[in-house]
Amino acid sequence: MDGDPRVPEQRRPGSANDAAEPAAALRFGVLGPVRAWRGEEQLATGSPQQRALLAALLLREGRTATAAELIDALWGEEPPSQALAALRTYASRLRKILDAGVLVSESGGYAVRGLTEGALDLGVAQELAAEAEKARGAGDLCQAREQLARALALWDGEVLAGVPGPYAEAQRVRLEEWRLQLLESRLDMDLEQGCHAEAVSELTALTAEHPLRERLRELLMLALYRSGRQAEALAVYADTRRLLADELGVDPRPGLKELQQRILQADPALAEPSAPAAEPAAAPVRPAQLPATVPDFTGRASFVSELGDVLASAEGRVMAVSALAGIGGVGKTTLAVHVAHRARAAFPDGQLYVDLQGAGPRAAEPETVLGSFLRALGTADSAIPDSLEERAALYRSVLDGRRVLVLLDNAKDAAQVRPLLPGMEGCAALVTSRVRMVDLAGAHLVDLDVMSPDEALSLFTKIVGEERVASEREAALDVVAACGFLPLAIRIAASRLAARRTWTVSVLAAKLADERRRLDELQAGDLAVKATFELGYGALDPAQARAFRLLGLADGPDISLAAAAAVLDLPPEDTEDLLESLVDTSLLESAAPGRYRYHDLVRLYARACAERDEQPPSERDGALSRLLDFYLSTAAAIYAIERPGDRLVDHLEATEREGLRFEEGAAALDWLYTEGESLLACVRQSVATKRLRRGVDLLWAAKDLAESGANARQYEATAVAVCEATKAAGDTRAEGRARTTLTNVLLVSGRIQQAADEARLAMDRAATAQDVAAGSWAANDRGLISLHQHRYADGKVFFDQAIEGWTAAGNQSGAATTLFNLSRAHLAMGNVTKAVDIAQHGLTLLAALGRTMRLANGHYALGMALTKADRHADALDQFGEALTIFADHRQRLWEGTTHFRVAEAHIAARRPAQAALHAEQALAIGCIGGDRMRGNVLTLLGRALSTLGQVDRARACWREALKLFEENSVPEADEVRVLLRPATTT
Repeated sequence: MDGDPRVPEQRRPGSANDAAEPAAALRFGVLGPVRAWRGEEQLATGSPQQRALLAALLLREGRTATAAELIDALWGEEPPSQALAALRTYASRLRKILDAGVLVSESGGYAVRGLTEGALDLGVAQELAAEAEKARGAGDLCQAREQLARALALWDGEVLAGVPGPYAEAQRVRLEEWRLQLLESRLDMDLEQGCHAEAVSELTALTAEHPLRERLRELLMLALYRSGRQAEALAVYADTRRLLADELGVDPRPGLKELQQRILQADPALAEPSAPAAEPAAAPVRPAQLPATVPDFTGRASFVSELGDVLASAEGRVMAVSALAGIGGVGKTTLAVHVAHRARAAFPDGQLYVDLQGAGPRAAEPETVLGSFLRALGTADSAIPDSLEERAALYRSVLDGRRVLVLLDNAKDAAQVRPLLPGMEGCAALVTSRVRMVDLAGAHLVDLDVMSPDEALSLFTKIVGEERVASEREAALDVVAACGFLPLAIRIAASRLAARRTWTVSVLAAKLADERRRLDELQAGDLAVKATFELGYGALDPAQARAFRLLGLADGPDISLAAAAAVLDLPPEDTEDLLESLVDTSLLESAAPGRYRYHDLVRLYARACAERDEQPPSERDGALSRLLDFYLSTAAAIYAIERPGDRLVDHLEATEREGLRFEEGAAALDWLYTEGESLLACVRQSVATKRLRRGVDLLWAAKDLAESGANARQYEATAVAVCEATKAAGDTRAEGRARTTLTNVLLVSGRIQQAADEARLAMDRAATAQDVAAGSWAANDRGLISLHQHRYADGKVFFDQAIEGWTAAGNQSGAATTLFNLSRAHLAMGNVTKAVDIAQHGLTLLAALGRTMRLANGHYALGMALTKADRHADALDQFGEALTIFADHRQRLWEGTTHFRVAEAHIAARRPAQAALHAEQALAIGCIGGDRMRGNVLTLLGRALSTLGQVDRARACWREALKLFEENSVPEADEVRVLLRPATTT
């Protein structure tokens, strides 16, 4: 934030009389430099001694201080000969600055009077701390933590900064101690609320800054333990014991020793904060609430194995959570119930189940669900508290020591789910939802798609019978294809056939072939596709009906108004009118302002209508072609904003339709990340069509979706699909570009050998097609891969080749990007001065193009070179610039990687505490390079901790790093083995 921090207004926090407060009232700050404001205007408070006088009076909270007391406060035992005269001069000057009647003379001394409540930041902090204590006593941890956070935010650097005198020094010590106490209380509440992973980085830095403060060490041990880092938690105790013995000649206090023993014993009560438990029942109730599994469960073998492994890992872990996401009818509940039944033996204390009704208009309230769960676990109604927080605490307490599986079906969002997670060792949760719960901390995320044709046919066969299907295999394939491979639709169709022994499979296929009757035929018992869809569609006017049909063709979770306008080839205003009218008929849902989606079976119905009614068939392809043009044109414009001077956009396929244009980068990135899933779905729809080349180029222009980590999984799946499609089509140019996109996502995830294989193919195809753009990128990527493989001379050759290609194509941005990589190659070969020069040259090229995203890569590369040149302050400046730009452009993985490089610079400058802080931030954010880079971060963190004397925790980090390196078969493992040798001195 620019300028001086604002001091709270002259009122109690949350006062109802805000509007009545005077606009130009005085406000003061002492929790930092001593400052005064009149309204928004900062006042000049004079010399350091004058500020010392003002501070002494403010801290007396209206009480009078005698002249002698003030002289002692300002100068101590050796005041100047004219101290009293100087004091009076300071008071006179302050009186002129402040409002009349604020600084008063009384009984030979002075006082500050007449200030409104909240005028002094210290007073506000005291009031907030008192309110936090009150809220905590009432059990409202969220409110208590919020108040403490607000109080701590009032500190702005060193208290009474620059103010001389013994009184100011004493107050600095007192208020710093109070700040640390508040901070410990806030961190304690963070852990009470389950934010242990987030607290580790902060506590690591604080323990380095205050190594003898045992409470911080205790909180760090607990946070590490709850984050699954037990070895590091125990290492913190060993480091603390050694430090206290060396520095003070004492042992750790009893609380720290007790925590160490509880960690050694894996005390279940440490997994989550304790809460008042209900009176134990005489005999624990063992709930068995799982719905019946379907006997004909089919396919999903990889998912069943994957989820089973996660659930099996619940023993010995704090909690195992898996979140299944996918469209309605795709089989999330069926899969979750099947997996849960298979895992029942691992959870002998019972299984809980609830339908959270997240897809309906009224999702289940967590308070209600917790009440039901508590009753199922044997808690009497009279013992169930009213509030959500108390119920959640009691729920965890009741589960303490039990092994229970919780199936949370059809969840709305992570906020609904969090209070319902058991949070105890040995327990596990399975969550199904239509949304991907990326904000559910620690969850194992599974994206469930429709069945493969083989799985769909297998499910159909199990329900209908092998004998009936074997003789009519082609007809059976027609049936499951008509169902769109959606498990719910397949089950309905097969159940109808199984109940009618006189029907053949061909009869059912014929019925489903009639598009006017398809969804009416998909009805069996209480499973039905509403016949009213047909009636609703029949009531539409021609424009509405056309919009309904064509929009159903587009894949993706939803569609924006602008994209819909492209599909329909209409102005946005007319498109919005049509879509809103369809919302009114319940044939379309409004996902958010300006975004629309179909219910899953309604989409199936819309596509059936399009296949039936949209004539000629080229109209359907035309709609998808316009959508692809819209996405490609818009993505190209965003690429140009992010990378001015990069000529890639000149080499993309031409489009007939304009896309969106943005004035600034933030709005452009908002669009890209919001449209990510739908954009990638559009690319996948271009596979095996004449739109393939444009689809490949769209994937290439949207590479930020992979590099940022925002849509890496979907991006990779799409890249694999287009690679296969371009190869099958024999399109060498498109295949080279497709393999370039796949190389990029593999590099981001650290799969170097796979990336090397793809980059070789990409370079070969680009050369055959004489595609300079793809060839230059492929050469650049091969150079990066060579660096990872420690083949630095080869890397230099590839980088030189890439620069030659960029230069020939007039692509300054591309050439500069490769120069940064070439700098790293020279750095690895020991040519430090040349590495610095090359990185600076690249920055000069890019600086002329504006503040581009690639400028961050230049600062990053120059920072690495300057670190090796022992110019640590300059290196940190460069990394700081890189961090700012990466953050502005939403490049989280690059942010994490830069934090790692900052940590390297601090290690080189012998600042281990700062190195540990940034290494922890890198671990928390994630890095380019996947597990391999995580191993590097852990290795460096271990070095920093070892230098700080935390040897046991350092060795715990190295052991984890070695495991990652060995799993990925990388040479860095040898370095860590040396560090772990008992005789090695670090």
